[in-house]
Amino acid sequence: MGHASTILVATDFSEASHPAADRAALLAEESGARLTLMHVLPGGALDELRLWLGDGHAGEQRLHDDTRQRLQGLADALRAARRIEVRTVHTIGSAVDDVLIEASTLEAWLVVVGARGAGSLRHRILGSTAERLLRRTLRPVLVVRSAPQASYRRVLVALDFSGWSAHAVAVARQVAPRARPVLFHAVQVPFEGRLHLAGVEAATVEAYRARAFREARQRLVEVAAAAGLADGSWDACVFDGEASGAIVDQAQEQGCDLIVLGKHGTSVTQDLILGSVTRHVLAEGATDVLVSTQRAP
Repeated sequence: MGHASTILVATDFSEASHPAADRAALLAEESGARLTLMHVLPGGALDELRLWLGDGHAGEQRLHDDTRQRLQGLADALRAARRIEVRTVHTIGSAVDDVLIEASTLEAWLVVVGARGAGSLRHRILGSTAERLLRRTLRPVLVVRSAPQASYRRVLVALDFSGWSAHAVAVARQVAPRARPVLFHAVQVPFEGRLHLAGVEAATVEAYRARAFREARQRLVEVAAAAGLADGSWDACVFDGEASGAIVDQAQEQGCDLIVLGKHGTSVTQDLILGSVTRHVLAEGATDVLVSTQRAP
């Protein structure tokens, strides 16, 4: 029987995965959720090992025993640090497939994974487990970069007012209930450069920009009200320019330790699977990233 109050964290025992396990344990302690710690042995690599050593070789059994011991050791450390219930899962197969199956079986409300690499390397690394998981899951995914020192304190929630961002505030409040939300929206004048070239007066373009800013601020107020955020309990940030870089820059400038955004942008033609803004923030951001993977009708 699944538990709606379960957090699932995937680990490969690397240095990059330790902060994810620590953050998941902290969230479990804060929310009273159960924590499931999961490791997947790659089935393809295990098949290759069998070709070299033969079926039933003692080396394969030692590999399984070592995996169980490392999982148990990590689980014991998390229990010692936090007052939480931790169960372990060890499977053989595809990391993404097995995590998705386990999350569905447990009815996990959150999946937590680690982020690896720095700079341009992130594009290649996040293109593996974390990004492939985001492409396929309908559950919120938290990508953890840094070891947690405390609960999230300030969270930037990026909103494009599409169906993909409708759940972002609710997910942010669930994962970071003590954090002060910064509701963010980027405004861009469509074809601004071409409008100037076409002879449209600068005053006309600026009037449109001003109107877009007013409308964006009003929509942020409406989103906050719909989410039950009290007046004065959140901050608005309307930015003039392209969203991808602005989200990363504003999160740093605003002192945010978590970014929350939807899986897709306003146009699914940007990327049929994962929105370009989401991909950029995952690749270039310095903070943890929570992706809301549900779309409102």
